Amino acid sequence: MAFTGNWACNVFKTGLMNGTFNFTSGTFYIALYTNDATLDATTTAYTTTGEVVAGGYSAGGLALTIAQTPTIGNSGNTAYISFDNAVWTSALTARGALIYKPGDGGAICVLDFGADKTSSSTFTVQFPNPSNTSAIIRIS
Repeated sequence: MAFTGNWACNVFKTGLMNGTFNFTSGTFYIALYTNDATLDATTTAYTTTGEVVAGGYSAGGLALTIAQTPTIGNSGNTAYISFDNAVWTSALTARGALIYKPGDGGAICVLDFGADKTSSSTFTVQFPNPSNTSAIIRIS
């Protein structure tokens, strides 16, 4: 199955309400996937199905560094967080990614790159500027 868009995972939405996710001290990862992956809003946790296989890429992806801890934007009604860019020194092709917290029920969001993205030496997932209008994760 192909990627079908960007999604905030349902387990992330409920996990915010039950305390599953702590973006000030938690550990989060980003894994890369081919278009063979089946990832959408119903994704509950990291999976190896459809994950990229390439030299220089390890199953499970990379640990993310939080660049912006939870913050309320200038408008006063949007909370947001962001991560530093994720960089692999590897020749690989990926169609999308999953940001997740290790363990069951840890899927946060699915990122659809819109098409296959290929690198010959360094693959970077560049996160948008951390602000109330552009951060990768925003809640209004």
